[in-house]
Amino acid sequence: MGRLFGTDGVRGVANADLTAELALGLSVAAAHVLAETGTFEGHRPVAVVGRDPRASGEFLEAAVVAGLASAGVDVLRVGVLPTPAVAYLTGALGADLGVMLSASHNAMPDNGIKFFARGGHKLADELEDRIERTYRAHASGEPWDRPTGAGVGRVRDYDQGFDNYVAHLIGVLPNRLDGLKVVIDGAHGAASRVSPEAFSRAGAEVVTIGTEPDGLNINHECGSTHLDKLRAAVVEHGADLGVAHDGDADRCLAVDAKGDEVDGDQILAVLALALREAGALRKNTVVATVMSNLGFKLAMEREGVDLVQTAVGDRYVLEEMKAHGYALGGEQSGHVIALDHATTGDGTLTGLMLAARVAATGRTLADLAAVMERLPQILINVRDVDKSRVKSSQELTDAVAAAEAELGSTGRVLLRPSGTEPLVRVMVEAADIEQARAVAQRLADVVKSTLG
Repeated sequence: MGRLFGTDGVRGVANADLTAELALGLSVAAAHVLAETGTFEGHRPVAVVGRDPRASGEFLEAAVVAGLASAGVDVLRVGVLPTPAVAYLTGALGADLGVMLSASHNAMPDNGIKFFARGGHKLADELEDRIERTYRAHASGEPWDRPTGAGVGRVRDYDQGFDNYVAHLIGVLPNRLDGLKVVIDGAHGAASRVSPEAFSRAGAEVVTIGTEPDGLNINHECGSTHLDKLRAAVVEHGADLGVAHDGDADRCLAVDAKGDEVDGDQILAVLALALREAGALRKNTVVATVMSNLGFKLAMEREGVDLVQTAVGDRYVLEEMKAHGYALGGEQSGHVIALDHATTGDGTLTGLMLAARVAATGRTLADLAAVMERLPQILINVRDVDKSRVKSSQELTDAVAAAEAELGSTGRVLLRPSGTEPLVRVMVEAADIEQARAVAQRLADVVKSTLG
């Protein structure tokens, strides 16, 4: 059996891969492991539990709450809130553990469980491994040490979570949004109430789409993975910009007044310059992944901002930021981490900060985003190959070197084995899209012939 925990918690088809029994067992295991590490020493433990609006979140929430309470953990149930809200409340309320039920941008049948440690930080890999080992041991028949009587956990709804989180968002904004019209696409997800409320309280005129979750429509042809409806709404309403979230609202993509997409790289570039102007871009550095567009790297070089790049995944961006004290990082997909105000990617906060920059400068979003030019980027997935030999194949190494020499300083090649599928991703950037396409196809053919 493979590892349960992926790069972003435990995820799978609800009631098939991710069952009530698994959710309950993992929650009990998490409580026991954290107790063994001394997290609960000297006090009665408390956990914050939230979810996105998926129908399956209802029974999974019940399972998680039951598991935690049976292990002696008091539970504050905050209901439907974004992942970053659960992380924030875990820290703000001094809780020992946070649990979020969501499959982010995945389709409705999926769901997931993500744990946060004290302070609202993601669990370290070592702790996830211990939780998984403990769960498997008890699933095989090893009995739990169960509290009884007054030792069992108590459960109560924490209705103040919504207002506390929105107040936090408003409190960290550098300026108000008065005079802006903003369209918000909530993906029928966890930000459907939070994001419009936060933008309204900050002074913006708000138009909403994708903010009527029914448990079944999350991410369906809306949100950050489907921008067409947002583009049309921004143009129709004459809005200054549009903001799109995913199901759990830890990411944000944007649309300018003409309906053109502003991706995570462009948002990161705009916010990097805003933070530097405010003296808040620590060490004059922004963190991004190796998948960021070359245009972002060139823009940061031109603007005199240092760039550190990590492996793909917001957890690696976050690890680098925390290790070296950087304030800003993110991914092309719209995961943006402002570490002074959040412990994880926060789509609502990102949208607010972007809108605040538009309001403060009086410039259009298109003008601000033009600080970087997105170079044409071609991505080809080469399937059914031995991805383990990507780094060891001399023929592939020679082909990449030849491609890099052809592209020169205004192009880039990246070969990356998929972490979850038997395929290799071939990504090529160049100033000319036809050149990028030709080089990418040539490399894809070499990958297929060499590793197939």
